[in-house]
Amino acid sequence: MRMEQMYQEVILDHYKHPHGRGLREPFGAEVHHVNPTCGDEVTLRVHISDDGTVDDVSYDGQGCSISQASTSVLTDQVVGQSVGDALKIVESFNEMVGSRGTVEGDEEVIGDGIAFAGVSKYPARVKCALLGWMAFNDAVVRIVDESPTQNENTAGPVEPARS
Repeated sequence: MRMEQMYQEVILDHYKHPHGRGLREPFGAEVHHVNPTCGDEVTLRVHISDDGTVDDVSYDGQGCSISQASTSVLTDQVVGQSVGDALKIVESFNEMVGSRGTVEGDEEVIGDGIAFAGVSKYPARVKCALLGWMAFNDAVVRIVDESPTQNENTAGPVEPARS
């Protein structure tokens, strides 16, 4: 089986059987992001425990298979991670998808996110793949900004990922 075909199957599987779908409580922040170029949208909630671990990411949305599957993959990759590690995963995914094919991505870091490597060659689809990931980043920024103290797991101020 060709690698590209395998990646397409991973994307379709996450689209048909999404992980993390359905808005849940408790949550520390809820954000709503829309991709104005195509109308994809996601409402995403993030809950971070007192020790700085991403306890839950839940979402609801509509859009193409890339945006919805990518958000499903996000939940698998960041839940259970420290905030700092989760943001490194987001940064790595963002770097790969935004590279126009020049960055292969590290499957050890982004897991099934590697299936979106081919998206980087299609600039119109990059925003689709990044929709949930940027929403997650935004939600974490809101939680950290509202937190009375920042611990070592947040690694200081959170910089929004570049798109």
